[in-house]
Amino acid sequence: MPKPLLSVVVLAAGEGKRMRSATPKVLHPVAGEPMIGHVLAAARALEPAAIHVVHGHGGDQVQAQFDENDLHWAHQAEQLGTGHAVAQAMPAIADDHQVLVLCGDVPLIQPDTLRDLVDAAGREAALLSVVLDDPSGYGRILRDTDGAVAGIVEDKDATAEQRQVTEINTGILCLPAGRLRGWLARLDAGNAQGELYLTDCIAMARADGVAVHGVRAADPWEVQGVNDQVQLAAVERACQRRSAQRLMRDDGVALADPARFDLRGRLTAGRDCRIDVDVIIEGEVVLGDGVEIGPFTRLRDTRIGAGTRILGHCEIEASDIGTGARIGPFARLRPRSVLGDAVRVGNFVETKNVAVATGSKLNHLSYLGDADIGEGVNVGAGTITCNYDGRDKHLTRIGDRVFIGSNTALVAPIEVGDDVTIGAGTTLRDDVAADSLAVDATRPRQIKGWRPDDAGQQSGD
Repeated sequence: MPKPLLSVVVLAAGEGKRMRSATPKVLHPVAGEPMIGHVLAAARALEPAAIHVVHGHGGDQVQAQFDENDLHWAHQAEQLGTGHAVAQAMPAIADDHQVLVLCGDVPLIQPDTLRDLVDAAGREAALLSVVLDDPSGYGRILRDTDGAVAGIVEDKDATAEQRQVTEINTGILCLPAGRLRGWLARLDAGNAQGELYLTDCIAMARADGVAVHGVRAADPWEVQGVNDQVQLAAVERACQRRSAQRLMRDDGVALADPARFDLRGRLTAGRDCRIDVDVIIEGEVVLGDGVEIGPFTRLRDTRIGAGTRILGHCEIEASDIGTGARIGPFARLRPRSVLGDAVRVGNFVETKNVAVATGSKLNHLSYLGDADIGEGVNVGAGTITCNYDGRDKHLTRIGDRVFIGSNTALVAPIEVGDDVTIGAGTTLRDDVAADSLAVDATRPRQIKGWRPDDAGQQSGD
């Protein structure tokens, strides 16, 4: 008999009062992604027929952030318990489906665990449990003398004996839709919380002769829910530990201290990459072989070529860096910074929307925005491209083998030809022809055909 179709219901209607935040609980981030985003990713890995999100408090914000075609939304206007929440999604689910219920505030759940649960359920019922050293506050799994799941009792409704049970309910269940519809209709709120408990359906299943299979999660962090900022921080660290271990074990990345590394996106790394402490990776970052990242550096949506060294305290975003480059310390590469091979960018240099060709040096205390810089260029300390006139941005073009003296201002739009030398303190407002010397801070004078050997080589940076 073929497997039944699967519908996933994600519970995301809770206000999360204990978070003490105006942000809906399921939108609080773990590893740079809203909690519910992790849950949806795990659900999609199962390739279900449909995903239904039950929203309530802050539902408009949740929908706006996850405006995706494969999601169906069900509104829970009143928070009357988990059973009531699931009931809001049931009108859109066919009776011959299996219903997998997930919690939007359990972000570390893994697809393989969910597959095991769905497979165990078959066309019957299954729940996911975990054993905790301290089960206080959680619903306990009740088993019969044969070890089969007989029911779930919430902590507030449990007897003293039942509270000694260390196997707890995770809130993740897989149930047959047609049967579930009837069980939900029979729920009542005669409990300490005055709510309709989804977990009461387990006892109803047993009473109706439907087998309930128990699947235990091996890792308690995988099923850890988040109800306050303390739990959120703990889940964040557990997620980061998992990412660090994967990078070290699977990709061979050398992390100076795995506890001081944050991955808030996706990192693809070549062989022999080394990452120092307090490095933050965001978005999509790709490292070539032998890349070294210094301490206290943030990389976002960036590609770095083989053998490049990023020294400490750098901010690099949406940039592309070639092979054998050296960046930093204290460098800031803003979006659309494209650096060629063997480029040097030093301390307190900022770039934005620039292309820098092979072997050029921007060593210190400079701003270069909206510029094309050729090969073998030396940019002296304090150089700036004056790219903004108060209304529009303009481009600076610098040819190959140009020497720019310290404290030079290039007023764009401007073009500097190949083999030009610009004296220190020069403000350039006009284009400079190739093989020229430009000097004088107020009205630069050009000497065509001039070479550094004509007057002695200036000391450069």
